[in-house]
Order: sequence, then structure tokens, then C-alpha cells
Amino acid sequence: MKKAIFAGLVAVTLAGCAQPLPRVQHVPEQVQTPSRYRAEVHTQLGAGYYSRGQLGVALQELSAALEADSSYGPAYNVLGLVYAALGEPQLAEQNFARALSINPDDSEAHNNYGLFLCQRGREQEGIRHFLQAVRNPLYRTPEVAYVNAGDCARRVGDMQRAEEYFEKALRLQPAQPQALRAMAAIAYGKGRFDEAHTYLTRFMQVAQPDAESLALGVRIERQRGDREAEASYAAQLRNRFPQSKEARALESGNL
Repeated sequence: MKKAIFAGLVAVTLAGCAQPLPRVQHVPEQVQTPSRYRAEVHTQLGAGYYSRGQLGVALQELSAALEADSSYGPAYNVLGLVYAALGEPQLAEQNFARALSINPDDSEAHNNYGLFLCQRGREQEGIRHFLQAVRNPLYRTPEVAYVNAGDCARRVGDMQRAEEYFEKALRLQPAQPQALRAMAAIAYGKGRFDEAHTYLTRFMQVAQPDAESLALGVRIERQRGDREAEASYAAQLRNRFPQSKEARALESGNL
């Protein structure tokens, strides 16, 4: 991660791991005023506190950002994330909308708003924002928005579009782990077991496996008839995640 104050931070995705830092998209200006500078600094600080789960302090920093410059769109973007985490969806949506009213080309705001919508059962709206995000040629992580769009399409059972979005993510970033694992699962579900094996192998090369991916490996290799590989995945699942639902399913013969 870059540490320069305005370098931008890791983008939010649908992955269910530790809360990542939101990227704050900086909009270049001819003149950097002191108030805008303070707004940017407080917004970056607020994003950092949000990522660590210190939501109250994050709100204080973002309030300071908007006191310095109430027209600084990225502050509203991060406020949307904070209010979503606080279980205040109406305030979250208001702030995402405000961020985009100030800067309709803010790809990070589109991505975060799309994620918010998808997680609340508004998948088609969410996908539209993800696709709007990738239209900006200056967007630095379009593969993230494509992964989110793919996950959103999977939630409504649209596997054809999901596969298209994940493929686009992998064309941009061939080692994108969420896209690799998703493509392995989709290929497995469609009976393309050798293809599923290839995608999962690539995933294992770039990411630490969890119980879900190891269980997928067991199922893929069982269908391929590779008993050695199946046993290897099963052993890892038992040893590394003995209390997981996948491990319990394996032991009961229901995996």
C-alpha cells in the first residue's frame, strides 16, 4: 500500500474478510486551497479510522473535513461507508448520492455505492454503478468493480453475466483472487471440471485458501477422479479449518 497522504488506498470489495481501506479518489485542481487541503487530510484520516472499525472517530474526522470544505465529494463517499457500517442505510445512501452529485465521475464512489446497493438486494442498480465506475479511464482498479459486478450478478442467479464480468476482471488483472475463485465455482457448477481445476489452481498460487475454497477443491478433484488431489484438499480442510461447516460436511459425507 502506498503511504503518501494522497496516493489512494485499497478499494472496497464484496469479500467477507477484514474491512479494507476505502480508496479516496483525488480530483486534480489548478489551485489547492488550504481548506481543500484540510478536507483531504481529514478524509484520509477518516478512511483510516473506518478501516480499523473506529467509526466514531471516523465520523469526527469526516465532519472536520466537511467543515473545512463542504464541497469535497470524497468525504461524502467515505461517510457513506461509515453510515452503512453503522446500520444507517438512509444516511449512507444520502452521502453516496451527494458524493456523486459533486463528482459524477468518481469511480470509487460508484463502486462503493454499487456495493451498498447490491448488499441490500438492489442488485441491478448496484451493477449499473459498477459499470459506470469502469467507464472512467482514470479509474486505477477497474478489476475490483468488475469483481463486484460479477458477485452481484451471482446473487440473482445470472451466471452468464457473472462469468462475463469475472473474465473482464481477469483480463485486467490475471491474478485477481476473487475472480479466480468465482470462475472456479462457476465452471464447477457448469460441469467444466478441468477448467474449474485450472482456475482453482491459479487461485491457490496467489491467495491463502479458506474453508470454502478447499471444499471446492475436494469437489472438483472428486469429479475429475484425481483421488490424490482430493485427499490433499480434504486433509488441508480438516487440519486448517476443523470447526468449519465445510469440514463438518466432509466428515459427515455431505460435501
